[in-house]
Amino acid sequence: MTASAPSTAILWFRRDLRLADNPALQLALREAEEIVPVYIWAPDEEAPWAPGGASRWWLHHSLADLVGELEKRGSPLVIRSGDSLTELRRLAKETGAGAVYWNRLYEPAAIARDSRIKEALREDGLEAESANAALLIEPWQIKTGGGAPYRVFTPYWKAAQALLPTGRLGPVPQKLAPPAKAPASLPLDSLELLPRLPWAAGFSTHWQPGAAGARKRLERFADDVVLDYSAQRDQPAVDVTSGLSPHLHFGDIGPRQVLLRMQRAQSEEGGAGRIACTEHFLREIGWREFAHHLLFHFPQTPLEPLVEKYRPFPWRKPAEYAADLRAWQRGRTGIPIVDAGMRQLWATGIMHNRVRMIVASFLTKNLLIPWQEGARWFWDTLVDADLPNNTLGWQWTAGCGADAAPYFRVFNPVLQSQKFDPSGEYLRQWLPELAGLPAERLHVPGAHWPPIVDLAVSRQRALDAYTKIKTEA
Repeated sequence: MTASAPSTAILWFRRDLRLADNPALQLALREAEEIVPVYIWAPDEEAPWAPGGASRWWLHHSLADLVGELEKRGSPLVIRSGDSLTELRRLAKETGAGAVYWNRLYEPAAIARDSRIKEALREDGLEAESANAALLIEPWQIKTGGGAPYRVFTPYWKAAQALLPTGRLGPVPQKLAPPAKAPASLPLDSLELLPRLPWAAGFSTHWQPGAAGARKRLERFADDVVLDYSAQRDQPAVDVTSGLSPHLHFGDIGPRQVLLRMQRAQSEEGGAGRIACTEHFLREIGWREFAHHLLFHFPQTPLEPLVEKYRPFPWRKPAEYAADLRAWQRGRTGIPIVDAGMRQLWATGIMHNRVRMIVASFLTKNLLIPWQEGARWFWDTLVDADLPNNTLGWQWTAGCGADAAPYFRVFNPVLQSQKFDPSGEYLRQWLPELAGLPAERLHVPGAHWPPIVDLAVSRQRALDAYTKIKTEA
């Protein structure tokens, strides 16, 4: 602690809901004697991308985990609701805090809000500093040789690997000194984060939000599952993915923790095969970094295509596609792999990545429904809904983003299903009405529900629309 350090500092938690590898916490510990941890529920400040229903479910449970971890260390979490700047000022006055520390967010609305708050707090005479807990490399750290942001993943990741952090993580504090007088705090339940609809009731059988659940997932993956990752990651019936994406989004765990654990795994038993699998997985962490890089430099992309020539694409009108959109959302398209994926999403808050590409291709190309509609539905129903990743994924499939799939790539859901779920195990799990069918009939459209579109006809319709855009551009 420096001689001029404030005796009390506010630690503003957002999507960094952990004590391990938390740079803002480490900063507060170095600079202050007393720490006031606070979480402020202010969803309107993230508009138009306030947390959706599944995200709120996760947030509730992750906050509950953080409350328990802080209480073990003698420092309760202060929970507030309302305007963030107002509540931070009020809390500083109540506690006599001379500093506010937090970890950065990178969405456009958060950047604007945080910049305004930092300036206002400094004008109040408070120390206000932010740190990086969410990324391995911050978006402004990497540029092309011409000084521009990257728009293609492979050269981005090649440049990024030279900047990956090294070293060991700092210790997790075992004791935190709270202020002499405890400030007022809301009960967690008063935030009403848990969905009122019963659809989220089954999430808890699949997930353990919070830092403890994140560590368990990481250890399980690094110890054993990663060995099958390269060979089986595209098979939705096989559980070989890490399951870390929601934990990373909410900051239950940080990417540095994941990186260092994967690097340690490379030296464990398994030799070259383990190294290859961990490198494959780390590329997926790289895609997460790339998504943040793109959103930071192209903040319009959650609603607008990155590639301008696709702006006038002839999507169907809402009145024309409303019924088809509802069928897609409810898993009633008549295309087995599409419906299985959408039902998995509804039941668990997650969908296998290969199936995400299939259902997204079906929506945007076979149904000619704007990718923004799919992005909004995923935003509300995914527990790992993350604006950079969601945007990158949907624009990739629609063909209008960075590293986009070629316009002529229209996923054939029947062939995809036969290739990646040949035995039909995934289909039978999420479409129990098909359980009695032999494998060769499982993948056929209409086996469980009348198909809402002819795959061949709708594919040609999409190709004609994309060809027209390409020709006129």
